[in-house]
Order: sequence, then C-alpha cells, then structure tokens
Amino acid sequence: MRLRMTSLRRLLRKHFLPWKIALATFVFISFLFLMQKEVVSWDDSEEPWHRNMANKSNKVMDMMMVAVKNIRDVMPEMQINAPIRQEGSVNQKRCLPGYYSAAELEPLMKRPPQDPNAPGAAGKPFLTDKLSPEEQKEKETGSKKHCFNVFASDRISLHRDLGPDTRPPECIEQKFKRCPSLPTTSVVIVFHNEAWSTLLRTVHSVMDTSPAIFLKEIILVDDASTDDYLKDKLDDYVKQFQIVKVVRQIERKGLISARLLGASVATADTLTFLDAHCECFTGWLEPLLARISENYTAVVSPDITTISLDTFEFMKPNPYGQNKNRGNFDWQLTFGWEGLPDHENQRRKNETYPIKSPTFAGGLFTISRHYFYYIGSYDEEMEIWGGENVEMSFRVWQCGGQLEIIPCSVVGHVFRTKSPHSFPKGAQVIIRNQVRLAEVWMDDYKHIFYRRNNLALKMSREGTFGNITKRLELRKHIQCKDFSWYLKNVYPEAYVPDINPPLSGAIRNTGLQACLDCGQDNKGDKPLIMYSCHGLGGNQYFEYTSQQEIRHSAGKELCLRGYQVGVKLQECQYKSQNTFPIAEEKWEIRQDHLIFNLGMKMCLSISEKQPTLAPCNSEDVFQKWVFE
Repeated sequence: MRLRMTSLRRLLRKHFLPWKIALATFVFISFLFLMQKEVVSWDDSEEPWHRNMANKSNKVMDMMMVAVKNIRDVMPEMQINAPIRQEGSVNQKRCLPGYYSAAELEPLMKRPPQDPNAPGAAGKPFLTDKLSPEEQKEKETGSKKHCFNVFASDRISLHRDLGPDTRPPECIEQKFKRCPSLPTTSVVIVFHNEAWSTLLRTVHSVMDTSPAIFLKEIILVDDASTDDYLKDKLDDYVKQFQIVKVVRQIERKGLISARLLGASVATADTLTFLDAHCECFTGWLEPLLARISENYTAVVSPDITTISLDTFEFMKPNPYGQNKNRGNFDWQLTFGWEGLPDHENQRRKNETYPIKSPTFAGGLFTISRHYFYYIGSYDEEMEIWGGENVEMSFRVWQCGGQLEIIPCSVVGHVFRTKSPHSFPKGAQVIIRNQVRLAEVWMDDYKHIFYRRNNLALKMSREGTFGNITKRLELRKHIQCKDFSWYLKNVYPEAYVPDINPPLSGAIRNTGLQACLDCGQDNKGDKPLIMYSCHGLGGNQYFEYTSQQEIRHSAGKELCLRGYQVGVKLQECQYKSQNTFPIAEEKWEIRQDHLIFNLGMKMCLSISEKQPTLAPCNSEDVFQKWVFE
C-alpha cells in the first residue's frame, strides 16, 4: 500500500511539474508588476528619494525580464517543429550523378516519317541533269541569285534525315556527365536574302537534332533582306515554334553587326553561331557543350563537312576516322585549311579529343556567352564581313582562350565558290577590317601584311581604318600576350617571313619593261608570265628572303624554282623549323642585276616574252631585273 502511494506521488509530481512552474512564475510576475505600478505612479517632481525609488524600480523591471527569459528557456518544448533543410547557394545549379540518358537527350522536335525514295533522302545527291526547258531555266535563275542549286534544295525535304550515324564508334558511344550539367545554348543564324528552303532546313535541322533540355532558343537575324518571302511569310511560319524568334536590322550592316544583335537578345549559357545553309548531323550539339562545360574559355567549332552546292549531297563522316584539318592563315591575313602536324595527332588518343586550331573559319562555332563578352565579342567598328574570324582567332589565343575543333560534332555547310551578295561600301571594307586586326593584335609583324597589300599600307599610313582605342584598351585590360608569343606557342609550324626582307616588291625586267607575274589563280606547279607593271602588289609581289628564296604568298608560300626548261612557282621546301631550301629554290641577286639560280647554275631571263633560264650574260638586257 505504501509502495502504491509512493508511486502515485511520483507520478503526480512528474505530471504536474510544468504547471507548478507556470503557477510560480505567474505569482512572481504579478508581485513585480504591482511593485512597478506602485513606483511609476509617483511624480518625478516630488522629493529626490522618490526618483531614487523609480530608478530602483527600473532595475527591478530589468531583473524581472531576465528572470522571465530564464524561466521560458527552462520550460520544456511541447510543440514539435518541422526540420530545417540546409539550402544551397541561390546560384548553385543542382544536378544528378551519372550520365545523361537517351531519353533526356531526346531532340526538341521529332522528324516526320521519311520517304527513302524522296529527293536527297538520307543525304544522298539529287541529280538535276535531266530537266525540262522550264525546269532548266528555274535552276539557272536560282543558281545565279544564290550561287548554289536552289532548284535541288527546294525539292529536298526541310526535315530530311541524314541516315544512320556513321561517326566513329567512340563518338557514338560517348557519354556526357550530368554533373556539372551541360550548358544551354542560343543558336544565332544570320541571313540576307537567303533561299527559303536552305534557311528553313537549317532551322528544322537544329530542332530535329538538338536535345530539348539544351536548346533554349533559335534566333534568326535578318540583315535587311529585300525578298518578300523573308518578311511576313517567315514570321508567320516560325510562330508555330515558340522557341524560334526573328529579329531584324532595318539597314544592311553585315554579318558582324547582325551577330552582335543576335547575341544581345540571347539568354542561354552559350551562343552557337551557324550560317543559314547548314544541316546538323546526329549528336552534333552535345560534344560542343560538353567541352565548354569542361573549359569555359574554349571556343569550339564542329567538324565542318561539305553539302554539295550542286546536288546537295551531304558528305557523311567516316566511321574509321579520316584525315583531319585545322585552320591556318597566310600573311595576306586570309583563312585556310591544313593537315594536322604530327605532335597534334600524337596528342589525340581518339576522335573524342578536340583538335587545337591556330585559327577558325568563324562561320560555325559555340562559345560561352559570358566569355564572348569578356574577350570583346566582335570588333564593333569592323564592317559587313571579312577578317573578323582571323581577328577573333588571334584574340582568343593571345588573351588566354583556345580554339578547338570537335570531331564528334559534325555539321554540313554549303560552300559557295563566290558570294552572291555585294558589299555596300565595296570590297575595301575587308581590307579595312584586316588593317584593324593587324594594328591591334600583330605588333611589328603587321608590316609583313602591309608589304603584301599596298591599299592596306596606304590605309595604315593615312589612319583611315577607324578608332582602335577601345580595342587596345581591351588588350591591355585582360592582359593579352603579344603576337610573337602566338607564333611561338600556338603556331610554331608557321613560316614567318623576315620583318625586314633584303628585297621586296615587283620584279621588273629592264629589257621588256614588264614585271614577273604569277598569272591567274596560280597555286603552284604553273609557269609564270610577264605582265605590265601595275604597282598594286598581288600577283606581282615577291620577296627575296634571308634564305635566298624568291617567294610569293598566295594562300600558301610559293617559291620560284629553277628547271632545265624554265621556272615555276612551287610550294617552298623551307617551311619553318628543321627544314631547308633546296638549291633550285636559292637565288643570288648580283650587282649587275642578274638573278642567278644556285641549283641550275643559270640566270633568270626572257624568251619569247616568257620567263625562263639561260646561261648568264651580263650584256643581255633581258637578263637584267630590278626589285621595285
């Protein structure tokens, strides 16, 4: 019985403990409240002892509040609160582990069913050699306007499938990590009076091959087209695709200004620039974005394949790999292609490895939007088109970035033999653009370019290439390296002419009073001609080098080579490090104005108004030559 009473008392004491504490607290607070009320009712104007009492009352009140807080803190918590989750940074992107699945990489649009017998199906050529007179006329009219076979293009589906994935196995099997997540992209396509079918096939190709989770928008930039079908009709057509928008320039300003306009309205993490006559192959976008995810300073281009301008055949990639190319430049500041050097082939283990490229074509590439603006986007003072790709190539490398070609990303492009568009200010805008890039990025090496282009030299001397202060400030602000660093570290294979060669200019024959001339489109292995001296450089510009060569630069370095039956321009044997000129390409300029070939032991001469070699004769005026 006593045990039961003891247990009951313990239970009641435990159960009513909170209430006892609450009751004691209430009595204590009431006592203090009455004391405070009594004290504060006194008038401050009364005796000093009253004021002292008031001060003491304030202290008592402070003690009371502290006591209440302490009592509250020891009160047991009766209400269970929800757990507090640790939130990450607002700017931190969450991503799942592992690799993107095929379902996650589904393209934005699904191609409609394909007819395997349709024109151009699976990237096959569409032959148009058997046409009626009306069709032939249509073909000729379209080809004249666009410089490619629009007749064929118009009959090929806007959604054409390019057939099975024929990329190398390592490209097909390549996986992409979810974390960090791949960036999104805004595809910017500039057009001016583009054919309807090539423009819309480019748009559909992007939507039909790009994963929806990465393709944020397609921005079509109209560079003041005059064709009616590219106005309201185009606007109405793309309304069905919420992802496609059209922005327009009121007056024609050219590719550079139009791309800057497109970039200004883009909202994705990266910018992908395409021309308006492209088709994207399966899996083209993910490798580009993955590389930028790894290194945001990488400016990456796809492996650009050819779409035939006549048949629209798509040259598909080879599953066994193929000889790769990279971009280069010549000293006339024009872009070109070359094979990979041995050290680059050895560095790359398979086709998933990027190709480092000294320059890029500039028509098709992806770049971080932030980095695009950090390194100066485009030179806003450049006009229309031309030279901007070489300028960006030098700038990216010299300012800490890198240009790369991604072989697993394949995009087809219609390469035209000439531009169908005129230049509003004439072709000299290209030279002006080149002078700007030379003045900003090439240091003393710019003089090599000026020797090859008299109009560029004139612009430089007269200062008619615009203000470059902002571009020079950009170079200083982001601490870009000089051009000699670029030549040494990025493009050591480049042949670098003498900054101050012993002799340069036109080579005039005193007997014929005409100049040595390469002739039209001489890329090597062709004889030279004699032509009236015009003083414009170009086909009549030669340099006598410190290696005793007579060189001409025409996309590649060509040397005057002596033969038993005459002379020809051939690709120079001395290229750069660890190479040497052959004797047939070495010449001695004598004081009596004879030009002696060390290999053939004869002198440059004229026979039937054509350059040739002959036994040396200082009395023969047709063997007298002067550099001008």
